[in-house]
Amino acid sequence: MLNIILFGPPGAGKGTQSQFLREKYQLTYISTGEILREEIAAESELGLQVKGIISQGGLVSDEIVAAIIEKKLSENIHSSGFLFDGYPRTVKQAEILDEMMHKYGISLSGVLSLEVPENLLIERMLERGKVSGRADDNLDSIKHRFVEYEAKTKPVLAYYEGTGKLHAVNGVGEIPQIFEKLCSVIETL
Repeated sequence: MLNIILFGPPGAGKGTQSQFLREKYQLTYISTGEILREEIAAESELGLQVKGIISQGGLVSDEIVAAIIEKKLSENIHSSGFLFDGYPRTVKQAEILDEMMHKYGISLSGVLSLEVPENLLIERMLERGKVSGRADDNLDSIKHRFVEYEAKTKPVLAYYEGTGKLHAVNGVGEIPQIFEKLCSVIETL
């Protein structure tokens, strides 16, 4: 079973690369951002609860996210593996994920961290905002997301580095080139 986390700052290309990875390796895709956006669009109770947080670039509570993740794990436990995109975002979430995976008798194969300079990330997200209309792809929200990332999410890298599962991947270049780099790392796992 191949279980990987695709990690990186906002705008690093996690969603784009995830599409290719899940197809190639037949992985169950778990994107907290995608799940939460679907809930917002459906105007569900959860969607209404998190709409304000996401539109301002904030992070949803660990408890809500953990419940979403565990539901996906339990529903897909017999798949060929899992691809986590945008999760875990905090060290606490990483610890919770470890516990959940242990509970289901599975383990993490590796963490692939897309490395991209901040100025390029900002350009990418502003362009994505023009094309997709995502409410959180405006300059103020982007800046807030970087502050949140540096304070809460970046420490997750050190957590996984300590486990020997962290693999840095250059996230600059054409999409197919970055995909090849990711696949090269996956083949070593």
